[in-house]
Amino acid sequence: MSKLDSFIRRMQAQRDCLNHAARLVADLPGAALEIGLGNGRTYDHLREILPNREIFVFDRRMAAYASCTPPADHLFLGEVTDMLPLAAARLGRKAVLVHLDIGTSDDEANARLMAAVGSLLKPLVAPGGVVVSNFTLSVDGWPAIEAPPGVKPGRYFLYRAG
Repeated sequence: MSKLDSFIRRMQAQRDCLNHAARLVADLPGAALEIGLGNGRTYDHLREILPNREIFVFDRRMAAYASCTPPADHLFLGEVTDMLPLAAARLGRKAVLVHLDIGTSDDEANARLMAAVGSLLKPLVAPGGVVVSNFTLSVDGWPAIEAPPGVKPGRYFLYRAG
């Protein structure tokens, strides 16, 4: 498969998983977290599918399109491992949908990052909340849930917070 086809499939899986997660948490009150803003396309999609929810955004630096830039009071800029504890202190356990799209091409570094991020997310995610991640997580009390139809196993990962 070409890199372009792989990218297209990843974007389709991402969109399908986010739409699925939004349906799963539709009846839960709370906010959404976008961890890994990038250029803001996914943030823009979250604004569309979650029009009545606050969305808090995390990234190392601002690189989003101007139209996809979150308000300053909903933006945490810096290393995610530094920002998640600050967010937990400020927001508490009110996130019901988390989209986690971070990492590099270094598998070992990604494994270490996901181990840290999982434990740092726990005080932010409300019971019943759904985490959509581009990498596997291992968080006690967060079982994996099935991805929506059409998403190839191992492409994206979903978890339900206990």
